[in-house]
Amino acid sequence: MTNCVLHPADHTVIADWPRQLREGAVVGWPQVAPAGFPWLTAALARACPERVILVVVDGLKTQDLFYQDVCSWLTVAAGIGGDHVPPADGQPVWPRPVLFYPEWEVLPHEARLPHADVISERLTALVELSQPGGPPSRGAPLLVASVAALMQKTLAPARLKSGLRRLEKGEALDPLDLVEWLESQGYEPEAKVTQKGELALRGGILDVFPLTSPWPVRLEFFGNELESLRYFDPATQISREPVERVTLGPAGELGLLKQALLRGGEAPPGTLLDYLPSDAILIACEPARLRQQAGDYGRQIPSGDPFFAGWEEFLAGGQQRGMARLELAEESLPVAGGDHSQNDLGPVVQSLEAFCALDTPAPAAVVAERRQEELFNQIHRWLRQGQAVMVFFNSEGERQRFDEIWRELGLAAPEGAREGLTVCLSPLSRGFSCEAARLVVVTDAEIFGRYKIQRPRRLKSPHAQAVRSVLDLDFAELEPGDFVVHLQYGIGRYAGLQCPAGGDGRECLVIEYAPAREGETAPRLHVPLSEAHLVSKYIGAGRAAPPLNKLSGARWAKTKAQTEAAVMDVAADLLRIQAARASQPGHACGLDTPWQREFESAFIYEETPDQQRAIEAAKRDMEQPKPMDRLVCGDVGFGKTEVAIRAAFKAVMDGRQVAVLAPTTVLAQQHYNTFRERMADYPVKVEVLSRFRSPRQQGQVLRLLAAGGVDIVVGTHRLLQKDVAFKELGLVIVDEEQRFGVRHKERLKQLRHLVDVLTLTATPIPRTLHLALMGVRDLSTIETPPQDRLPVETIVAPFDERLIRDAIQRELNRQGQVYYLHNRIQDLDAVAARLKTLVPSARIVVGHGRMKGDRLEKVMTRFVNGEADVLVSTSIIENGLDIPNANTIIINHAHRFGLSDLYQLRGRVGRYKNQAYAWLLIPRHAALLADARKRISAIRQYSTLGSGFKIALRDLEIRGAGNLLGTEQSGHINAVGFDLYCQLLKQSVARLKGEPVKPRVETQVHLDFILLNAALAPQAPAAKPARQRAPQEPDIQVPREVAVYAEAGGAGPAEAAALDAPPVTPAAAHLPVHYIGEPALRVEAYRKLAQATMAEELEKLQNEWRDRFGPLPEAAELLLLLQEIKILADRRQVTWVETKGDRLMLKRQGDYLLVDGRFPRLEKRTARARLKEIKRFLTAL
Repeated sequence: MTNCVLHPADHTVIADWPRQLREGAVVGWPQVAPAGFPWLTAALARACPERVILVVVDGLKTQDLFYQDVCSWLTVAAGIGGDHVPPADGQPVWPRPVLFYPEWEVLPHEARLPHADVISERLTALVELSQPGGPPSRGAPLLVASVAALMQKTLAPARLKSGLRRLEKGEALDPLDLVEWLESQGYEPEAKVTQKGELALRGGILDVFPLTSPWPVRLEFFGNELESLRYFDPATQISREPVERVTLGPAGELGLLKQALLRGGEAPPGTLLDYLPSDAILIACEPARLRQQAGDYGRQIPSGDPFFAGWEEFLAGGQQRGMARLELAEESLPVAGGDHSQNDLGPVVQSLEAFCALDTPAPAAVVAERRQEELFNQIHRWLRQGQAVMVFFNSEGERQRFDEIWRELGLAAPEGAREGLTVCLSPLSRGFSCEAARLVVVTDAEIFGRYKIQRPRRLKSPHAQAVRSVLDLDFAELEPGDFVVHLQYGIGRYAGLQCPAGGDGRECLVIEYAPAREGETAPRLHVPLSEAHLVSKYIGAGRAAPPLNKLSGARWAKTKAQTEAAVMDVAADLLRIQAARASQPGHACGLDTPWQREFESAFIYEETPDQQRAIEAAKRDMEQPKPMDRLVCGDVGFGKTEVAIRAAFKAVMDGRQVAVLAPTTVLAQQHYNTFRERMADYPVKVEVLSRFRSPRQQGQVLRLLAAGGVDIVVGTHRLLQKDVAFKELGLVIVDEEQRFGVRHKERLKQLRHLVDVLTLTATPIPRTLHLALMGVRDLSTIETPPQDRLPVETIVAPFDERLIRDAIQRELNRQGQVYYLHNRIQDLDAVAARLKTLVPSARIVVGHGRMKGDRLEKVMTRFVNGEADVLVSTSIIENGLDIPNANTIIINHAHRFGLSDLYQLRGRVGRYKNQAYAWLLIPRHAALLADARKRISAIRQYSTLGSGFKIALRDLEIRGAGNLLGTEQSGHINAVGFDLYCQLLKQSVARLKGEPVKPRVETQVHLDFILLNAALAPQAPAAKPARQRAPQEPDIQVPREVAVYAEAGGAGPAEAAALDAPPVTPAAAHLPVHYIGEPALRVEAYRKLAQATMAEELEKLQNEWRDRFGPLPEAAELLLLLQEIKILADRRQVTWVETKGDRLMLKRQGDYLLVDGRFPRLEKRTARARLKEIKRFLTAL
């Protein structure tokens, strides 16, 4: 057993490989099942540790699986016997590096460039190959590549070497020279570094994200000395660990090659062959398939393309250099002359498909059970025959379930029956048997009879996501002419960003208001960026433009007060509804069972923090003795379904039935497949009720439901009809509730009082969004994208058949699939025929909602199983379809779709780690309506991951917030805007619930020694000088001992000291432009400062600024001190802080704080010292 796995070179056939694969030899090995290719490759790697191995496969999908499998084999080999758990990053512990060399997803002659992550993996492989003779403990690299990747030229070794630069702490270096060099290597200057290939210079700090590094690096200079280097997190921008040195490489490949070609006179591009030593071994998997794929790819490239090399040319070049070649094939290989030998040992490696046909799902649970039982008996027979059996699982949960089934089938006895069985916790795509090695390999796919779910290959970099409050104003999204709402002054029109004449030189948002009298010039309010958090974008209840408020007058204050009163009534109504639901008796589920924990640990992906919180919240709700009503809002593909699956499993474990409602038949079928596959290891009966099932089958499901014979039923609105009866319904899961009609929603409303309800949505409808933001419904948001998920690249283009042909062909090149959406049923067949003419090699199917159920099911099943390349359909694909291999969607007449529809459609692609594309085609010469233009613009603008909430708000803006809570509320929404209405309602709900409303620092601070733009400051109330009257009762007397803090350090009485003291020089407190140059970053910094309510938050913010932008200038430090004074004053219920000369004037509950009948006196003569003096005084109160 040990020899078979850990030292396969000991086997007589494999042991001879080093001799057979001598210089220039070509060895063929036919009749090897593809499942065994990675095992044999790992065996060869063990036999020839000092030789570079290049594995060539036919495309990206095969390459992913091969890379995953060969890493698993090398990882198991590193375990040295027994059970082995692979490391989290998927890289083998065994010292030999395994490299992934992908193909560009664009054709060389296209204007677009490949994605940064693709270039990153290619360059990482080239850098590794260009540094031979690493540490002695490391073996030579093993490289997995697709045939197209080898046909794409790359940087010549000399050019790559010149593009590598090693930086060390303490070296002398001009940062501007370094920036110039980085730009010549393809780095793009940005305000903030979040993606590979970007750089940002801020004063003495330079952020760079090298393509060959897992994290971006922050270089801090002191003059021309590189003082420190540290990695930082692109999501938070906060530094991680310091490093002593870093290597920066090129930030491009194809782009740099094209630039060099234009300049001329430079060395020609190279190929991967230039990086391989002469004793390297090339393993060609399925040579006939490689030739066919190479031919298909070559036909798309114009002749004479300088960045293209032929496959045969590559093979000939390798043989000329003396490289050996091993050809592995399932069928027999053609015998070539010359130095070509062929292994004739017969079927060396066989697949396990003979034992269980897994390509098609089992027709019924009983058949699946029999199939599983037969496989377990076969494993038992193999063990008795003395064969070594290795079983691969993705997780500990699957392994535990395997042990349970083994015991259930009575296979544990006699003692020692499982000797020779090795369990490995490592992903493997398929099983196989090798008679010559006396080895059988079984995977979880064969054991549990499920489709194999591919574990994502981890990319090298985490992708940054800026997830922030929905109600925050995004500075970059404001355009002159947009309506905005200022918290103190009301609705105005944004007029741009300006530096007011005669001001302190700081930029301000300029807002135009209505003139006081007709015919006058409209007054303008200059809002400094430090107050930008008081401004939000206006969204009304309809499309009509709102009337502008006047800067003078009390209309805005009156409007706000009226809205607050109305909002309080609405909040009371909502809470009454919630209280009625909470008082309903419900079923409380028990705590998690061992099976629940086992089931959850079998999830092969890593849960995101948001996803984990949503799962825990849903389970916690189910354990309460009242009906759950939770909304899970997450972007498309962010893992909402897994939350539902775990809740459903918990309900079933508690003896309750689950109904899963989907808006379309296609989505219901998708959910049925997903639920059934996830629960394949357990005795959970899952059924589907939709028009894909015949009336007879539906009747059978209904009878089983009523008798309790079905645990989970998935269906469309068919589940809400009166003939559907449950024996013990415990949980209803509703996917995309807004897609259901009014009658169905009423039925769901009734269910909410009786059973647990979990609602999933990607783009909240206005009402759902509104309630969610208010906290009246229990809400879980999943804002973190899964590991390695890339934003979908969205391209808006006029209809062009060449563009369509290239987009489809590009996807087929990487073994992907395409959705082509055309929303007119009568044209679909003609469209499909035209596409067939454009791309003859594509397998095209047509699907739409009016097809008969069985026919549509066949079409969708073919597409899901990868038996068709292009699905031409209507918008039936809009909701929830999850086909990881489909990564291009082409939407014809995109201007006819609503914004949330476009967003949902785009979400059908990009559900895996490959770069996905959404092509929005519009008629070439059509004049689009204003709303259509806005929708197309918004979907292109919001292309980052996690844009669902933004899309919903933009949709509100285009269509109006509508009748959110009845027509009587529309007037109030129009009067103050949707955002402010939401905030007021949220506060009202919290107050009525008796919950503390998060304090917002409202203290007014006016210090005559601090320079701030006073455009926003309300007029200070007229101070009553203490010397002109005796102190009266309402003024608050402060104990003398408190005043000591204010006067400490003075030589005598404060007044006497002030007479001879020099005047205090005013100092500025703001974020200077030279410190944070980008306006959007300054607004973000000011917003964080304004939202801070604790001293700890200020300290954290100070550390962040220091880390990101360098040492804080005096003005920024004073700004933080000023905010600290506001927070302290708020804690002490002080609402007004003002200085006039040396007098400190504080107000609490409308009264001044006096010491011995007088205002406290300040003694310090610098701005910083004075601020600290005020801080000490407030602390002592």
